[in-house]
Amino acid sequence: FQARFVGGSVRDRLLGIVPKDFDIAADAKPDEVIALLTSHKIKTIPTGIDHGTVTAVMPTSQIEITTLREDVVSYGRHAQVKFGSDFKKDAKRRDFTMNAMYEDKNGKVYDYFSGKNHLKEKKIFFVGDPKVRIKEDYLRILRFFRFKSRFSLHADTNTLNAIAGLKDGLTSISQERKTKELEDLFVTPQA
Repeated sequence: FQARFVGGSVRDRLLGIVPKDFDIAADAKPDEVIALLTSHKIKTIPTGIDHGTVTAVMPTSQIEITTLREDVVSYGRHAQVKFGSDFKKDAKRRDFTMNAMYEDKNGKVYDYFSGKNHLKEKKIFFVGDPKVRIKEDYLRILRFFRFKSRFSLHADTNTLNAIAGLKDGLTSISQERKTKELEDLFVTPQA
């Protein structure tokens, strides 16, 4: 099977920050991940089997391993997914270019949407059309501002206009989720 680190751990490492946690994307299906980890006596938790996520319980932390996937239909925060084997297709469904990078066991970074350059330029971009990404999950609006503040990033007018036009979608998100994002935002440098 192919497996790569994905998201925040790749982003943070590129920024010179020690990652707090690690997520892995793999072409193995959830039952294959469980069988493989179990054969190595690693405890697993079927965290989100329907969406392809299995948690590996390691001695000092937990690592989420998620099967590569594509969104078939999106219902806000919940999507019907199809498992796949293509890292680029998996990257297309992610939120921001800086979170859509993968890193293999040899340290090679796979960057399908210029996330590395955007980080260097101190810019934040959604993967693809911001309106589409936001409609898939309105919580991404708050995540956008949290990351923008945390890493002192700049946004383009198109993205800010998309957010302004879709802000009412936040009413569909649970208060608990919004509160958590706001708490995380308020402790960032430019809150």
